[in-house]
Amino acid sequence: MWKKNLAKAPMNMSKPDPRLNPWRDDLAAEHLRGEIDAPRYVKGKDYQVMAPVSALRRAAAHGAMQDSQLLFGELFRVYDTQGVWSWGQSQSDDYVGYVLSEDLGTSQKSTHYLTALRSFIYTDADIKSRPLMAISCGARLTVVAHKPPFYELSNGAYIFDTHVAAIGDWQKDYIAVARQFIGQPYFWGGRESTGLDCSGLVQIALMQCGLACPRDSDMQEQVLGRLVDTAEAGDLVFWKGHVGLMSNDTSLLHANATTMTVFEEDFATACARIEKIAGPVRAIKRLS
Repeated sequence: MWKKNLAKAPMNMSKPDPRLNPWRDDLAAEHLRGEIDAPRYVKGKDYQVMAPVSALRRAAAHGAMQDSQLLFGELFRVYDTQGVWSWGQSQSDDYVGYVLSEDLGTSQKSTHYLTALRSFIYTDADIKSRPLMAISCGARLTVVAHKPPFYELSNGAYIFDTHVAAIGDWQKDYIAVARQFIGQPYFWGGRESTGLDCSGLVQIALMQCGLACPRDSDMQEQVLGRLVDTAEAGDLVFWKGHVGLMSNDTSLLHANATTMTVFEEDFATACARIEKIAGPVRAIKRLS
């Protein structure tokens, strides 16, 4: 399992990777007892993201770097609160950080996930009713009834039924999922349809197909697929700090800070440009 492998400390670290293991100098998760020396250990409690998206920040401050995002319906295990902030770990990909406590609510089991790039949650089973929010591809939902063409959600709101699928009924083509995002803006730490980064695009595309995927590109390079020498459709291509997806044998699809969009381009052209910034290709990984 990739989570087990990534839980180990990188070669240059004496402690487990703090991006994936909830520990600070003042406390640690109970399951890290014996691995981390801490003044206290906490079991943590699961909450569910109730906001359309919630920034996962490196520190308890609005201006702190956004390392990732949590989508509507995803679970977040809270180990500590500091003012308006909750510190804990995403239960989707194990990423650790701070989120606004007001974005969290009581956890419940999700039954469905959003397959559309973006969709509205409505107050009533009527497209003319007031939308409560717009949610992004990959959001988790708890459906309690089917009232075609809507699903009723556990909070009494509604979503269009063709925009969602049951958890377990995964998408079949992660390239097709990634192509949905073409033209969307690049956004550091983003995982949502209105902005995402290179590893966020890869993660969402794979997770929509039921494939586990860590958050950052170095983690993805470490655990996903097998090394190959020549890139072809479906392969992941890694540079230092960057990853892209081969959308066919000669094209690279990636969220990048040059066009500041999710962009599909000639692979050779992309390689020549990226090499000037990040060096040569470090790895090509094949998932099948």
